[in-house]
Amino acid sequence: MTRLVFLPHEDLCPEGAVIEVEPGVTICDAALQNGIEIEHACEKSCACTTCHVVVREGFDSMDEPDELEEDMLDKAWGLEPESRLSCQAVVGDKELVVEIPKYTINQVSERH
Repeated sequence: MTRLVFLPHEDLCPEGAVIEVEPGVTICDAALQNGIEIEHACEKSCACTTCHVVVREGFDSMDEPDELEEDMLDKAWGLEPESRLSCQAVVGDKELVVEIPKYTINQVSERH
């Protein structure tokens, strides 16, 4: 089992969360299976950026994103070097510390 630490997010997990998951599951599926309702507007098909996360620790332990994911990430609000689409980021055997950004691109668009 691999430990995932979700940093506090005002709406999705105000206290943060620590969960144990089997390696091979995506960050998005791990979150959803543990009551963290991360947005995934494209139903996890790598066609949007609503499940964007920043992997604060353990980023290098995951497989690199493929070209499609990288192209989609370029459209993510608040992109950082350790950004991933949680629907594509597969958990390995190293602990990950994950931050869910405050806004998704959908939410930013709705505010303007």
